[in-house]
Amino acid sequence: MASNQEQASYRVGEAKGHTQEKTGQVMDAAKDKAYEAKDRAAGLAGNASGQGQGATEAAKQKAGEAKDKTTETAQAAKDKAAGTAQAAKDRTTETAQAAKDKTVESKDQTGSFLGEKTELAKQKAAETAQYAKDSAVTGKDQTGSVIQQATETVKGAVVGAKDAVVNTLGMGGENTNSSSTAKDTTSVTEKITGDH
Repeated sequence: MASNQEQASYRVGEAKGHTQEKTGQVMDAAKDKAYEAKDRAAGLAGNASGQGQGATEAAKQKAGEAKDKTTETAQAAKDKAAGTAQAAKDRTTETAQAAKDKTVESKDQTGSFLGEKTELAKQKAAETAQYAKDSAVTGKDQTGSVIQQATETVKGAVVGAKDAVVNTLGMGGENTNSSSTAKDTTSVTEKITGDH
């Protein structure tokens, strides 16, 4: 930003220098014309002195008119140069303001872009967390199913082992009480599942 302002100040100074130089040249040219007119008038006056007082007055009047015209020309050139310098200054100020506005706009766009990217990152993180949560629930459900299957397998093995022991000891006989077997199985099953 400072670089643009320095360039603008440099251009204004440069324009002002050119304007002053042109004004000086116009002033010098006007002075030269005035001196030439004065010399001519003096020469005419010298020639006219022999011809009378009227010629002298006419020459003085012509010299005065030339001087006035030269002064007006010099003033017009000076005014024009001042106007040119002011226009250059105004253009430089407008350019600097436009650069400043562009910088502010660019900054705002960058902030907006970063805000959007941050919001997208938050959304992705939320989606990833939800996926992880869903995966954990699915894993828990699958683990519970495996544990249930293992429990049923163990129950079956315990009942089979109990029946084998009862038959081996000769306690099974033909009078098998299915309600007592069911009761025993339930208590063994409760004990096994209660431990887990």
